[in-house]
Amino acid sequence: MSDLLLPPEQRYADRIEKRRNEDGSELSILNLGPTHPATHGIFQNILLMDGERVLDGEGTVGYIHRAFEKIAENRPFYQITPLTDRMNYCSAPINNMGWWMTLEKTLDIEVPKRVQYFRVIVMELARIADHIICNSVLAVDTGALTGFLYVFQYREKIYEIYEEICGARLTTNMGRIGGFERDWSPAVFEKINKFLEEFPAIWEEFQNLLCRNRIFMDRTIGVGPISAERAMSYGFTGPNLRAAGVDYDIRVMQPYSSYEDFDFDIPVGESGDTYDRFSVRNAEVWESLKIIRQALDKLPEGPYHADVPDYYLPPKEDVYNNMEALIYHFKIVMGEVPVPKTEIYHAVEGGNGEVGYYLITDGSRTPYRLHFRRPCFIYYQAYNEMIKGQMLSDAIVTLSSLNVIAGELDA
Repeated sequence: MSDLLLPPEQRYADRIEKRRNEDGSELSILNLGPTHPATHGIFQNILLMDGERVLDGEGTVGYIHRAFEKIAENRPFYQITPLTDRMNYCSAPINNMGWWMTLEKTLDIEVPKRVQYFRVIVMELARIADHIICNSVLAVDTGALTGFLYVFQYREKIYEIYEEICGARLTTNMGRIGGFERDWSPAVFEKINKFLEEFPAIWEEFQNLLCRNRIFMDRTIGVGPISAERAMSYGFTGPNLRAAGVDYDIRVMQPYSSYEDFDFDIPVGESGDTYDRFSVRNAEVWESLKIIRQALDKLPEGPYHADVPDYYLPPKEDVYNNMEALIYHFKIVMGEVPVPKTEIYHAVEGGNGEVGYYLITDGSRTPYRLHFRRPCFIYYQAYNEMIKGQMLSDAIVTLSSLNVIAGELDA
């Protein structure tokens, strides 16, 4: 039998025996996960340890695999959005918007400028929420709980904005083909403006707690590094790639939803270590705040959805009183609206990196094939290489800084 087919414990047995024969010392095997709280999800790492130092490791995924791609093959296109929510549930609206854009690209639908700006605001709020979670939890994993408790209040305020827009908070199912299900109320803008007024001072205090904190710096600088070349060879995108020194951002390289209208910078690190990943996400929050303010200031007038009655549910009062609206409603709900045969890929800049949808249609009411490109699945493959030679405590903060979301990893 090939060594690759053996369980890690058996593959490590020869190395353990060799060390025992050489100097009488013992190597040990540590099973980190799948239920260890420091893994932030249901995945496992079997580590070969020399005391507290990691010599080798092997990761395992699949503990919560939910077969989203297979489920999608049996759902009408508009019913797939709740599946996208449950990938990176820390920034679900970005997944939602990416899926609607993929369908609009497939159907050649032109979305009103107002809708595009709405989407930018929602996606940047989701990016901030995602980075709040990643960086504050990283602080907890180094022993600093205060910052986590402090900034999580503002993640809650972002969820209140989601709730005002669509009625949901965590798994949002936000939007529709061509736009939003309703126009934004004055309360939405009030909540966003209040967030923009209050949050910058809070985020600055959070940074001051950690960025020049000697304990935090010792725990993160030089920990879990990856070079730009190795990051690109693995297929890294997003903050983890930019922390390694590569200024690749889909919002700039392949603009969508009018991102070309906004002025913002792409924060880039140098060493690709845990501290750089933390710093890049901190800086991205400031850029997201800048984008949201610009979008509000330049928000165009116009409709909140495209004029596509074949794909957009009509208002209920029209359904009750107008036969044509009732027919459209029935056809959309029953998934009877045809989608042209095509093969398409569309990607957006998610909180963790490139979130992509590869869609093949055969003209039926459901996708022939739908593949989700999940950035976490790619990062996690590099994890064991990144922690070799590091201490066990370094392995914990490295995983935390990669922001591996189990729901996205196993989709």
